[in-house]
Amino acid sequence: MMLSLALTTLRHRTAGFAGAFVALFCAAALVCGCGTLLATGLTGTVRPERYAAAPIVVSGDQDVHTVQGGGKGKTKEKSKPIADHAWVPAPLAERIAALPSVRSVATEVTFPVLLPGGPTGGSWGHGWESAPLAGLTLATGRAPTGPDEVVIDAGTATRAHLSTGSTTAARTTSGTLTVRVVGVTAERFENQAALFFSPERAHGLAGHDGLVGAIGVFPASPSAADDVRALLAGSRSVPAPVVRTGDDRGRVEFPDAANAQVRLVSMGAVLAGTSLLVALLVVVGTFGLSIQGRQREIAVLRAVAATSRQVRKMIGGEALAIGLPAGTLGAVAGLPLGGWLHGRFVALDVIPANLPVVLSPFPAVAAAACALLTGWAAARISARRATAIKPVEALGEAELKPLRLAWPRIVSGVLAAAGAVVLTSLLTILHSDQASTPVCFIAVLLWCTALALLGPLVVRGGVGILGPSLRVSRVGGYLAAHNLRAGAHRLASVVTPLTLLVAMACTILFTQTTVDGAADAQRDRGNVADFVVGPRVPGTAAQALAAAPGVRTVTRVLHTQVRDGLTKRSVQAVTPERLSDTLDLGVTAGDIGRLTDGTAAAADGLGYRLGQQVHLVLADGSPAEVTVVALYSRGLGFGDLTLAHALVAAHVDVPLDSEVLVRGDGPAGATRQSLTAALHAEPGLGVLDRAAAQASQNRVSAQIGYVTLGLIIAFVAIAVLNTLAVSIADRRQEFAALGLTGATRRQIRRMLGWEAATSVAIATALGLAIASAVLTTYAQGITRGTAGVTVSAAGLAAVLVGTASLAAVGTWLPTRATLRGLRRRRA
Repeated sequence: MMLSLALTTLRHRTAGFAGAFVALFCAAALVCGCGTLLATGLTGTVRPERYAAAPIVVSGDQDVHTVQGGGKGKTKEKSKPIADHAWVPAPLAERIAALPSVRSVATEVTFPVLLPGGPTGGSWGHGWESAPLAGLTLATGRAPTGPDEVVIDAGTATRAHLSTGSTTAARTTSGTLTVRVVGVTAERFENQAALFFSPERAHGLAGHDGLVGAIGVFPASPSAADDVRALLAGSRSVPAPVVRTGDDRGRVEFPDAANAQVRLVSMGAVLAGTSLLVALLVVVGTFGLSIQGRQREIAVLRAVAATSRQVRKMIGGEALAIGLPAGTLGAVAGLPLGGWLHGRFVALDVIPANLPVVLSPFPAVAAAACALLTGWAAARISARRATAIKPVEALGEAELKPLRLAWPRIVSGVLAAAGAVVLTSLLTILHSDQASTPVCFIAVLLWCTALALLGPLVVRGGVGILGPSLRVSRVGGYLAAHNLRAGAHRLASVVTPLTLLVAMACTILFTQTTVDGAADAQRDRGNVADFVVGPRVPGTAAQALAAAPGVRTVTRVLHTQVRDGLTKRSVQAVTPERLSDTLDLGVTAGDIGRLTDGTAAAADGLGYRLGQQVHLVLADGSPAEVTVVALYSRGLGFGDLTLAHALVAAHVDVPLDSEVLVRGDGPAGATRQSLTAALHAEPGLGVLDRAAAQASQNRVSAQIGYVTLGLIIAFVAIAVLNTLAVSIADRRQEFAALGLTGATRRQIRRMLGWEAATSVAIATALGLAIASAVLTTYAQGITRGTAGVTVSAAGLAAVLVGTASLAAVGTWLPTRATLRGLRRRRA
């Protein structure tokens, strides 16, 4: 009976239920889009290109493994991907080839080769002996034999406008070479540029004596893979070689794909979790506003002997009737949203283009279920007060809005506020962006949850402060002041999403500007070189700069990542000689002059101490042990660890220096002209001053935050419009009564305008207060107390103007529709 009654009520309260439908639809779409990223990170695969013809590929282990203790004496193994390719001993190929089940093997070495105007990444050189791994055949020309001869794949030939007989410059770790194209393959690679040298030349340019990047195995029998694994089980190589088959071969060829999958899992989980919390907060507010407009209806049901359980069942049935189609349609809409997000991350180079999006049904099913349960829970929570009181009291409260909040709601609000205070304070001791960003946004949500629970008390105080100023308008302002004071619950339902919009938008924008501002300031103060040369500088260029007239110090800088256990650390590798001439890291303890191949300097706040022995795993999986000899304060600008260049350069895929810092000898030292002349053999390198180099720093991390968490802002913005529309549509009877007492439509519009202005003023003050509290502690933790919050005036203006504009549109459109409906009804 109550279910049929629930379906009947849907036809007569279309405004409130339409608002709930929109909120649940958007929530399901957002959760499904985030879940698609998560599914891609967990189950996505990268198909091999250069290894496509080799059924079995042997390579170094691309993961770092750690055994950690669990409860009850149990242990479990955890692993994280390394940054670059792991290499294996070259003699291993002969041992594998000797197995009876193996027909033949082919080895490969990999090293960076950059073509003029070509891609800055994904351009690699190899030896022609690795051609069988991809099944390459020559469309034109012949195999390379001389040191300056190359074969290129058909895709690279098309993109670079090269053909057999062409010559081009190619930047390698040995400097810029002039190479001649002697052949073009019939096959093409879509996700990389490949240049094949003679085997001897390729091994010399790779610089890994006695090592190969991969071994392709062509089996003679089905047992080949098992036989190779048995052979490798006794290997003592570090890292231990592993066998890859199927799509798993793509991880060897594209190690950045594994890191991208980890990033997708992290981003998808954080964004999906935050989206669920936002959705619950918004949907509860939407249902609460709808039920506020139905108090008289619920009171009549209670008065005619409907029990609390029956009314709750009716409201729950309504929520299920709305949530099922809204969640289903939203989940379907979330699949292309996930594809769009994937495309944006590919465009930002966050994930490789050859890691395709996984459009799995599981995120859609989970999103639909979450929307259904969220709607049901929100409806039950919103109806708790209306269904718990006695029937006679229900009739009274339907006419006289309750001035007091129920004590469970007050207690819950106080607990939410206490949790927000704890999380906000916790930010002061979190020094990494990976740890602090989720806490930051959860703290904002907890503050807004506390506001949603205690909102009527808070907004009543705000109305008390702003009320006298409303009376400057004798009719519209006067009516607005009385309506706001009497309808604190309704005003709180409007203020909450507006506050969430301001607080979340400011947090998203200004966490990025705070980190970027602090890092820029540290780099600006710490870089004391006269000039910066870059990008991707070969060692020969650094030698030419050192020999230029007037040059005192040349510091080579190479950026990479290492693992300390499973923790990822950003590293700058520098040449230690006269390092203080070009870099001032803000040393707080120890002596940076003791930096050598076996020592390291570490940023403050990461738990390192002087004299500590640190076991690292370098970018290619090789182990390294260093002793901490200095601590420095400018970790945001210069990385978590500073290591010797010689220790790191041999263990990265791209040993081209990120930049070279140059310091002149005295007032009449090096000039831009003299440095440019020294680089005449290295086309494509630029000489910058410090300010120009500072402006060229990468901002991809900021764009990631804007794309991902910006979706939440869009969801909240829709919720704001939705809430305002529901709030105004449910006030038809009030507007009709005002019309009967002589109020004109213009006066009613002015009244609503003053109400909207008051809502925006209160929400802006609350949102800025929340954002300020969270951002202040965030800045203290992430910068270790060295910098404050950096606020962009343009960004702040955009947030405030956007919020006010949303409130204006969300008030004007439903007001116009509602008053037009009243005019037609009266006619």
